[in-house]
Amino acid sequence: MSRLKTIEWVDGAVRLIDQTKLPTELVYERIDTIEQMYHAIKILKVRGAPAIGIAAAFGVYLAIKDFPEQGSVTDFLTLFEKNSDYLAESRPTAVNLFWAINRMKEKAKKLAAQTPAIGYIKRELLGEAIEILEEDRRTGRAIGEAGAELLKDKKSLLTHCNAGGLATSEYGTALAPVYVAKEQGKQFRVYADETRPLLQGARITAFELQKAGIPVTLICDNMAATVMARGLVDAVIVGADRITANGDTANKIGTYGVALLAKAHNIPFYVAAPFSTFDLSLKDGSQIPIEERESVEITNGFGKQTAPTGVNIFNPAFDVTPAHLISAFVTDKGVIYPPFTDNLSCMK
Repeated sequence: MSRLKTIEWVDGAVRLIDQTKLPTELVYERIDTIEQMYHAIKILKVRGAPAIGIAAAFGVYLAIKDFPEQGSVTDFLTLFEKNSDYLAESRPTAVNLFWAINRMKEKAKKLAAQTPAIGYIKRELLGEAIEILEEDRRTGRAIGEAGAELLKDKKSLLTHCNAGGLATSEYGTALAPVYVAKEQGKQFRVYADETRPLLQGARITAFELQKAGIPVTLICDNMAATVMARGLVDAVIVGADRITANGDTANKIGTYGVALLAKAHNIPFYVAAPFSTFDLSLKDGSQIPIEERESVEITNGFGKQTAPTGVNIFNPAFDVTPAHLISAFVTDKGVIYPPFTDNLSCMK
């Protein structure tokens, strides 16, 4: 089964799929500078919490790749810190962005304390970014195996937004069990919400599932209740951008509503995420910063005006699903069940 490679290190630069062009064009873009990476993250050329983390790791390396090898370690670290802070401003909600940047910062500090050899430090930092990418591939596979076992008695799933290979390096999170199950000889049918206002479900989830030969049915967001009421789905599985210590979960706007519908129809609601998406420093979802995006995404989506000029717009990119609506987390460390406060604390 062919899976698209969302982001790779190729010939001294980052090669990523420009997801703003999907589904009509499959365009690969070369990223050579941190400014290009900031822009790619900001305007959603690369999106999905794990993929953003990978992009951030490569982004901070790109900022220092041309630093002179005869320069001072102090100047090197100053430049590295400055550019890391700059890239961290690109998007506020997905914790993987900050996790990856902090990991690269700690690596840089440790290396600088060990040696003044700038060339060696740069090579090691590139190696760390590549390792973050490879870890994500392994993580996606582990999530897929845990999820395929958890869902072995299910036939049809509903998902919201895109948490497939295009949100990560390869396997995805919410869709990883679907891909692993197919490798094992089992076929799920997937219902994909279109995911307003940027249609990640329509443009990306439906695109990658269709390309992988997975039966997929696209529905409008407001059709999820009818699909559930008709008994067409056995479970809901979504990704996450940040999960707090009590299990509250930030994901694409509309996820909370899907979780409420699943509860009303007695359908299990699962969240699939690598453990790097868990922010156990936050007590609950009220502490998660929620990104608000430009009103034009709603009033002039994809170039056509669909709302009155000057109308007030509220456009949060994410919402928070309370832990009590979540049946379990599917992670690279296995399936985690309630009570989440207790069981997550054991995973630190």
